[in-house]
Amino acid sequence: MTYHRKKIWLIFVCCVILLLGLAGRLVYLMGFRSDYYYEKAQQLHERERDIKAQRGKILDANGKVLADNKTVCTISVIHSQIREPEKVIALLCEKLQMSEASVRKRVEKVSSIERIRTNVEKSLGDEIRNAGLAGVKVDEDYKRYYPYGTLASKVLGFTGGDNQGIVGLEVKYEEVLSGTPGKILTTTDARGIEIDEMGESRQEPESGNDLRISLDVNIQKYAQQAALKVMEEKQADRVSILLMNPQNGEIYACVNVPEFDLNDPFALNTEETGEVSEKEKQDLLNQMWRNPCLNDTYEPGSTFKIITMAAGLEQGVVSPDDRFYCPGYKLVDDRRIHCANRRGHGSQSFVEGAQNSCNPVFIEVGLRLGVERYYRYFQQFGLMKKTGIDLPGEAGTIMHAEENMGNVELATVAFGQSFQITPIQLATTVSSLINGGNRVTPHFGVQVQNPEGNVIQKLQYPVQSGVVSAQTSRTVRSILEKVVSVGSGRNARIEGYSIGGKTATSQTLPRSANRYISSFLGFAPAEDPQILGLCIIHDPQGIYYGGTIAAPVIRSIFANVLPYMGIEKTQTGEKEKTENQ
Repeated sequence: MTYHRKKIWLIFVCCVILLLGLAGRLVYLMGFRSDYYYEKAQQLHERERDIKAQRGKILDANGKVLADNKTVCTISVIHSQIREPEKVIALLCEKLQMSEASVRKRVEKVSSIERIRTNVEKSLGDEIRNAGLAGVKVDEDYKRYYPYGTLASKVLGFTGGDNQGIVGLEVKYEEVLSGTPGKILTTTDARGIEIDEMGESRQEPESGNDLRISLDVNIQKYAQQAALKVMEEKQADRVSILLMNPQNGEIYACVNVPEFDLNDPFALNTEETGEVSEKEKQDLLNQMWRNPCLNDTYEPGSTFKIITMAAGLEQGVVSPDDRFYCPGYKLVDDRRIHCANRRGHGSQSFVEGAQNSCNPVFIEVGLRLGVERYYRYFQQFGLMKKTGIDLPGEAGTIMHAEENMGNVELATVAFGQSFQITPIQLATTVSSLINGGNRVTPHFGVQVQNPEGNVIQKLQYPVQSGVVSAQTSRTVRSILEKVVSVGSGRNARIEGYSIGGKTATSQTLPRSANRYISSFLGFAPAEDPQILGLCIIHDPQGIYYGGTIAAPVIRSIFANVLPYMGIEKTQTGEKEKTENQ
């Protein structure tokens, strides 16, 4: 009897302990963990849909909108709420112009929510919503819209279906422009059916900030029109034009024709008529989206003589009055390197050699510097590092290693051949040589503004001073002004304006292909440069000399842009004008 009583008590105590444990667990869950499980329960009964944030605008220097937002709709279906599936399928097929098989597959798929199509025009979305079919959701969001179509396409870039930047400024300033998405929360019962009484709750999205850039729509239009005109006239492969402020690095225009339509960026701008594979099409698209001003390198040719000139003057191995003799070639070791003028220029000063774009003169300056010093100036001028421009994918300089550079390599580099740089690198380096010796950082971004237009950040960029002395910079400007006023760049002259510049004509590899790159780099006013322009014409047909076809392009642009910028003609120019009348 005692044994049974002990056994009963043992069972009783175990039951009491078990009940106390359960009670304690219940108190813990209901008292201390109630918030956690309430949240879990809410999540089980809530269906979440994202709301895209309105992306910040990109504005030009005058506040004109270059990249904006357009209201569009996202069409989705919720399987558990659909009551008339055949009507839903028929409606979506008709309005969205989709195949029945594609729509049916999504409508009949058992999932919490199935997206049918994004970026649907708002008017069409309203029609679908007004049909009032259960289980069909129409959410408004935003799609990027570019008011100027092809203008500055390779600078601005574009966004994908998720509204994230893919190329250009859109991707570089993603954090500034993107904003924070919102959410639509819908409460459902255990079967996934929306509870009408509960309705929907919204977490509103936060709009992105606006980006103000230095690019000017009007200047970009001048440059693009000039580029298209010369490309058509010379049947060139492509034309690039870069306009920037050499004092602070702000870029006013960056043209690369042919451009592409930012509102339809996956449509090829080439005349490809045959069938191409997906890989081939992607390669063509990647090429179309490239910005040759910074993504591609080229042999700069005689425009690079500005760098050799500045290095020689800074080092003191040449002065403006030094005399040279050009028989039409220069012997370097065992190599005869020809001048563009095979008959030779004869006796000439250094300034005259620059006016004539004489290769032997600049070869001699390069040889006087020697490999070690020339390479040191190459680095001092910043040519061996990237410019730091605020666009993705900048290419670096392709240059001989110092230990592999002999006299022949030095001679060809001195007049701009046998190595490659980007157009933005050339423009930035020359800017430092004509602005008093300050290497600026080329850039588009100027300031960040909130949606109300208030400035919240002014963007700053590094400046390296002391690249050359002020005296050397003045001498370089003076020599390049004479190149335009009386030398090979005279086709860039504009009455009443002092303009400096340098022409170039380089031959692409292989040399036997007889394909050329014609270019001209100019700046104005010559005594205090406020704008620098670089025009590069790839594979022009017929006459291909830079002074003949590229210099007039910069002249036509400057003729429009200088008055637009408020740069007045000099008194000398007015006097000449009066005399000519």
